[in-house]
Amino acid sequence: MIEQLAGRLTPTRADTRLGVGDDAAIIEPGGRALAVTTDTLIEGRHFPVGTTAFDVGYKALAVNLSDLAAMTAEPAWATLALSTPGIDSDWCDAFIDGAREAIGGASVDLIGGDTTRGALAVTVTAIGTLDVESAAYRNAARVGDVIAVTGSLGDAAAGLASLSQDQSAPISINDELVARLNRPTWRKGAALAGMVHAGIDVSDGLLADLGHILEASGVGAHLNIDALPASAALSAWVGGEIDTRRRLQLTGGDDYELCLTLAAPKLEQARAAIGCALTPIGEITADRGLQLSTADGKTFESTVFSVAGWDHFDDPSNPQ
Repeated sequence: MIEQLAGRLTPTRADTRLGVGDDAAIIEPGGRALAVTTDTLIEGRHFPVGTTAFDVGYKALAVNLSDLAAMTAEPAWATLALSTPGIDSDWCDAFIDGAREAIGGASVDLIGGDTTRGALAVTVTAIGTLDVESAAYRNAARVGDVIAVTGSLGDAAAGLASLSQDQSAPISINDELVARLNRPTWRKGAALAGMVHAGIDVSDGLLADLGHILEASGVGAHLNIDALPASAALSAWVGGEIDTRRRLQLTGGDDYELCLTLAAPKLEQARAAIGCALTPIGEITADRGLQLSTADGKTFESTVFSVAGWDHFDDPSNPQ
């Protein structure tokens, strides 16, 4: 398996001096700071049992690259630790295909890791480069900042629900939502360096993840929940159930869109730089806490939603 991995993961970057095959990889980033992030995905908890090898490989890379994007780091390297019940050459090839598809056109080398027998689980460490002075940090939100999110929210949570519920939505809509669960689009956050103040990727749910920014920055926020961007597939899936849409968008995880805070005059520049939808949904306030409102002016506290987001140590019999 290691030979198979090494044969398909030949380094492409000039600053990768040694990749797979020795006791350690050697990288030479040339003076820039490194951002390092690690995520573990376990079958039955972080992805449904029976997820294809391609989708497991795709998601394992995408979720880590999304973490780098949230800090405006440029992804460069990744290591992979794979636990699998057995060695299956076809599965391994499909897994690598998915990982490479997630990387896409980004200049990222997979430079090493580990393999072992066990329950299916994948741990990826992703490394990127960044300028520490222009990076986005959770503790850097400023009063008056616009809160904006990329793409759309709630699709992945609806996709997961569609796998376990008898839904009347057309199969094509369910498939589109499940695809968003299995193959999240990580955004090119490095393009926003110097434009945004704080950032986080929406992995555990918007309320939970935005809450991390508010706590770290010592500020509060006001959100217009009717401004949350929804895809056509999500709108069709929930139909007229507005409360269902709001719950999925506020507490559902796995979208891996970016939640960012930035000065209002920078919004258009940031939208053009990142090349995807960037929707303002609220504002950072001096008063601590998170207040939600609807377009018609109804306000309520975020605690009205009984589930605040994905809990990694919740009962494993209720997988995400």
